Amino acid sequence: MDNVNVIAAPAVAGALVLSGRFQRPLSFGLDQLRRYESVVASPFDLRCYTTNRFIRSVEPYRGVRLTTLITEAGLPDSVPGEFKRTVFVAVGHDGYVVTFSWHELFNTPVGENVMVAYECGGRALDAEDGAPILFSGSDILPAPRHVKRLARIEAHVLASLT
Repeated sequence: MDNVNVIAAPAVAGALVLSGRFQRPLSFGLDQLRRYESVVASPFDLRCYTTNRFIRSVEPYRGVRLTTLITEAGLPDSVPGEFKRTVFVAVGHDGYVVTFSWHELFNTPVGENVMVAYECGGRALDAEDGAPILFSGSDILPAPRHVKRLARIEAHVLASLT
C-alpha cells in the first residue's frame, strides 16, 4: 500500500470523497447520494466488539451500496487484474478507519450489504446525525465497521508479490 496518511486528508461535514487509485476521484453530498438506487438494511442491535455490551438498537438504514459508488469512480485497470488487488480504506471524520478488499465487496455476498446510509428508520439523516454512515450489514458484529460521519473512501492497490 502507498505510504499515505489517509486520516490527515481534509474532510467536509456531510460529504464523502472517493480518492486514491480510482479512475475518477469523486465527491458526494448527501443529496447526491440520495439520487442513486437505494437499498434498505435490516434493523440491528449495535454491540461492542470487545465486550458484546449492548449499545443501542438501530432502525433500518437506507442508503446506496458502496459498490455502486466505487463503480462510478472506476477502478484501476492499467495492468490486467490490478483492480482485484485493490483495498478500500474508509475513514471517518474522527479518524476511525475500517477496510474492505475488492474480493469482499465484489465477489462475496458481503458487498451486497455494505452501504453508505443517509436515512434511518424512514427519517433523513444529516451531518449532525452522523451522515453519511458506512454500514456493513453482513458482519457478525456490526459495530467495528459502523462508521458515522464517513469522510472518505481511499482506494489502494497492493503491490504484486511476483
